[in-house]
Amino acid sequence: MVKISELRMREVINVLDGKKLGNIVDIDLDMEKGKVLALMLPGQVKGWGIFSKRQEIVVPWDKIVRIGRDVILVEVPSFNQFDQQYSSRYMDDEDDIY
Repeated sequence: MVKISELRMREVINVLDGKKLGNIVDIDLDMEKGKVLALMLPGQVKGWGIFSKRQEIVVPWDKIVRIGRDVILVEVPSFNQFDQQYSSRYMDDEDDIY
């Protein structure tokens, strides 16, 4: 069994382009079914100065290829395609606070 605190220390790497995506900042859980839905990773900073906000990258659980001892391998498209495809799955326009 792996603890969430242990997962957060592992670096997430995209197997499609070999880029490091960062460490997990949050996990999306379905409490009713007891399932992990997605991993949240730090994304690009939007805005300037005190009005800046970091947009999270959402990696759906089915896009995780392997959870290793030191890293988590995921298979996600490039950031432009990724933002359009997966961010909208977890965020409604009404929920945007930008």
